Amino acid sequence: QVQLVESGGGLVQAGGSLRLSCAASGRSVSIYAMGWFRQAPGREREIVAGISWSGINTYYAASVKGRFTISRDNAKNTVFLQMNSLKPEDTAVYYCAASAASDYLRVVTSSAQYPYWGQGTQVSVSS
Repeated sequence: QVQLVESGGGLVQAGGSLRLSCAASGRSVSIYAMGWFRQAPGREREIVAGISWSGINTYYAASVKGRFTISRDNAKNTVFLQMNSLKPEDTAVYYCAASAASDYLRVVTSSAQYPYWGQGTQVSVSS
């Protein structure tokens, strides 16, 4: 079992930055692919970014590519999402998720393949 706790959300003006953290406990996440998802009111949950457990491969949704960066520190059991140039459309609850990956290069992009989820952290971007 893996427990995930997100932090770092808040209210920021458009163009600003936030850094989300996801701290894992219960088991080392060093062999888990990790992902950040978000869900805005009235919309389905969508993937924002994913990272292989090695950290070598990453994935970004088209809407955040070039603005967001996912990274991980396996020694600290923590995954990060650096969000720059934030836009009002980035407003959502952001969730961290963990998936037992089959190999160290695999990035998991489907929410259905993530069995472990955090409780979410609210990110609000004002115009």
